[in-house]
Amino acid sequence: MTTNSVPLDRKDLFLRACRGETLSRLPVWMMRQAGRYLPEYRAIRANHAFLDVCKTPDLAVEVSLQPFRLLGVDAVIVFSDILIPAEAMGLKLELGDAGPNLPEPVRSKRDVEKLKLFDPETETAFLPEAIRRIVREVGPTVPVLGFAAAPWTLACYMVEGRTKEGFATVKSFLLSEPATFRDLLHRIAQATIPYLKAQIAAGAAAVQLFDTWCGELSLRDYQEFALPATQEIISALGGSTPVIYYTKASHHLLPAIARSGANVLSVDWRVDLRALRDQLGPRIAIQGNVDPAVLFGPPEQIRRITQEAMAALGGTGHILNLGHGILQHTPVENAQLFIQTGQQSLQPEVVRVGLAPPSARGTAS
Repeated sequence: MTTNSVPLDRKDLFLRACRGETLSRLPVWMMRQAGRYLPEYRAIRANHAFLDVCKTPDLAVEVSLQPFRLLGVDAVIVFSDILIPAEAMGLKLELGDAGPNLPEPVRSKRDVEKLKLFDPETETAFLPEAIRRIVREVGPTVPVLGFAAAPWTLACYMVEGRTKEGFATVKSFLLSEPATFRDLLHRIAQATIPYLKAQIAAGAAAVQLFDTWCGELSLRDYQEFALPATQEIISALGGSTPVIYYTKASHHLLPAIARSGANVLSVDWRVDLRALRDQLGPRIAIQGNVDPAVLFGPPEQIRRITQEAMAALGGTGHILNLGHGILQHTPVENAQLFIQTGQQSLQPEVVRVGLAPPSARGTAS
């Protein structure tokens, strides 16, 4: 609630940040905000497999709304998994506590050619249905977010079969059969476009592309393979809804990432936000970037580091978030503290010039 008791329009706040506007109060949410750190989520998972939660709208809606009810986040991201399209394209998918597993990975031209496009309103109908229900539940003043994996990151799982350090198999595929690998990325992009459009049609106010593993690539390979496929998706969405593009360990790629067409770049804690704004200018909004491990620290440290991130961009074109998903054993009260701190109004001098608040600059409080 605002001071005059008028309900806050979180959706307007979020979209204004996506447009690069200057705000006196930042929107704040957390990647993986619906998940294992919440006892309420663990209670549901005690009786339901992960994929069953993803594919059952009643369960997906409940889990998606838990952080909104418990923490007061400014955006609700639908509960799902980035590998859902891989299964819809024809791969067997296993998701459990040990992590994702695709037991029949894509390793050849024939495997790539067997992949299929799919109708998201039939084969993955549970996802847009969950979004429609969340939108009805939270009303018109709360943004609901959809998401998908960027082509390179989804290809990493589809080729490796699971997460593997270094991604040697997928890089070998890229290097030995570049034309086939480009075809794989193109097919993923073509499947992802209607998948995201269905989420937008269901009411998603913005969508996020997760390219968690693009930092594994050299600049040359990113520009030749991953970037064109990502641009293909964002271009096809036509600017109808803001696109947030998340990358991790990607400092060497950021000038190229900025050419993706995304409205917002979401970055990890390794990136200096002010230096990034100086590099990119005001044309692209920024999301991030508190280290998730900070939420294991003492309250005064959580407040200080969160305030430093808030102040870095002077309130201009900034969505406050973690630099990666919230970690499993994070104390709930620390997650609440991060959200509550992030929702405080910025000091006027910070909004004007992007200065750190006094406590963050080392002066007396």
